[in-house]
Amino acid sequence: MNRLKAAFAGAAALLALGTTQALSEVTVLGWPGGPEETALRAVTKIYNDQAGIKDDDKVKLIFFNREGFWDKLQADLAAGSSEFDLNLVATYSLGKYAPFLEPIDLPADAGKTFGDKVLKTMQYDGKQYGVPTDLSLHFMYVRKDLMAKLLSDDDWKKTYGEISQKFLGKAMQPVADDDWTWDDYAATALFFTKSINKESPTRYGTVLQMKNLLFNMMVFGSVAHSYGADWEDSSGKITVDSPAYRTSLELYKKLYDAGATPKDSLTYEFAEANAAFGSGQAATMLQWNAAAADLDNPDKTPAVAGKFDTIAPPKGPQGRTTHIHGLGFGLNKTSTHKDGAIKFLTWLASADAIKAYADAGGSPAIDKSLTAQLPKRPDLVKLGDFAGQYGFVMTGGTSANALQVYEAQAKFFTGYWAGTTDLDSALKDTTAKMQELLK
Repeated sequence: MNRLKAAFAGAAALLALGTTQALSEVTVLGWPGGPEETALRAVTKIYNDQAGIKDDDKVKLIFFNREGFWDKLQADLAAGSSEFDLNLVATYSLGKYAPFLEPIDLPADAGKTFGDKVLKTMQYDGKQYGVPTDLSLHFMYVRKDLMAKLLSDDDWKKTYGEISQKFLGKAMQPVADDDWTWDDYAATALFFTKSINKESPTRYGTVLQMKNLLFNMMVFGSVAHSYGADWEDSSGKITVDSPAYRTSLELYKKLYDAGATPKDSLTYEFAEANAAFGSGQAATMLQWNAAAADLDNPDKTPAVAGKFDTIAPPKGPQGRTTHIHGLGFGLNKTSTHKDGAIKFLTWLASADAIKAYADAGGSPAIDKSLTAQLPKRPDLVKLGDFAGQYGFVMTGGTSANALQVYEAQAKFFTGYWAGTTDLDSALKDTTAKMQELLK
């Protein structure tokens, strides 16, 4: 009996030890399913494999589902959860979550690594709340091999003019992609759609992300803003029911109804759009910059690697514009392992760590002296340039209810594209919901 009691006691001690070790790890809640997850996993392994990193300072990663991520994060933070020590933060949600986060002090050379403007994407009320690991904006991805022929082939030019006359009401001639207006983009997308042009080498001219999902509204916003769209004016009046929003919403629907984007685009977001373009069966795509590294990797997407350009979104009446926000990691106020968590954040803000993050597919906005050391990531140079020239945040886009605004737009705009509601109703319902959220 004594030996049995001793055995139970020993087992209990081992169980307690295992629980203590598991609880003592620094736990990081990351963004799932894209290059951000891949890059975070890569640098976490580098960090954990370093000599001198104690077991109780090693980092463990957890991920929520992509859909509903922010709602669950908000609920957990508000409930004082200590399930994670560090969590994803974003420019558009920082003000909402700051009460549940603890400000951090980054090393002095972090300013040299990222630059002050990028560090400010993780600042709220004058305090630093995170390390900015990724800057997000939009590229227009264009098959340069197809464009080269379109610009030089007289027969293709003739067909291009006929198609643009039929669908857009005017005979157009192709121009270089970096000079596109949205009409040029639309005409090109229609031309490279096989159901419209039997000579097209691709099945679809473009890939639209039309799923009822808030992040798709950020992509669409880059189109709308170039037409002059905004959420509200200087007096706080909601300005969604406007010619700018009407024109851009109609553009999406025109391309969808014409078959220029796959019919299941109403279920598409980041991953599905990448798969469609990466298959080699689409000529263009408006997409997050984070897609560039994987799409240009011949091991992952051999059909398009080396065959496309990444350019700024086409011009609208207000010029070229792109939605912009930062993603990073902040410290949960209720963390039970703050010393280890801060140690990891400090390391993550270093030049060596962030270069490794970029090498693994992440998209940090870093100093040009560092991008020069990353020859496989030419997209990072454009990232900084485009952010400075074309980046915008909608008026009200950093408010406490910004995410709910995007969700409301996704619900009503997708309904219009799917044909379940008309444009007037979609804009009326969106306006009413935004008035409630931004009052």
